[in-house]
Amino acid sequence: MDGTSSGNLTDDLSALDFAAVAPEEFARIVKGLSAKQLAEVMRGELRTRILGEVFGRMKQQFRPEAAGGLTALIRWKITGESDAVYETAIADGACRVTAGRSDADPRTTLVMADAEFLKLVSGNGNPVTMFMTRKLKVAGDVGLASGLTRYFDIPKA
Repeated sequence: MDGTSSGNLTDDLSALDFAAVAPEEFARIVKGLSAKQLAEVMRGELRTRILGEVFGRMKQQFRPEAAGGLTALIRWKITGESDAVYETAIADGACRVTAGRSDADPRTTLVMADAEFLKLVSGNGNPVTMFMTRKLKVAGDVGLASGLTRYFDIPKA
């Protein structure tokens, strides 16, 4: 953040231009927030902006060399004040992300709350631990889900 703080976390984050925030900076911000604070900011328009930016960056953070010939549709269901659904289609060395649920059958579906999602995509959460503690639910191909992080450049805080 730029050092100017209103003292209100939601206001401070609302003022951020998320498109200008580097993945490492985003990871640092998430790391510094408690689960309660993460839940607090993941409301309304700010939640929509954060989810849109995270999913919007997946294409750039995709590692085609790691995916090889993988073809898979991954459905993400993020629970919070409402359910947000996104789909990541990996095929032919490319990654395409769409908002909403398609009629296609996903190879795996990942379901988690807002805070867990932010921790996972910012490199601040261990997917195996999250799965074992039921904070991350997986339907379908668990093997694909367990290796999903290797297909993306995950920032480190």
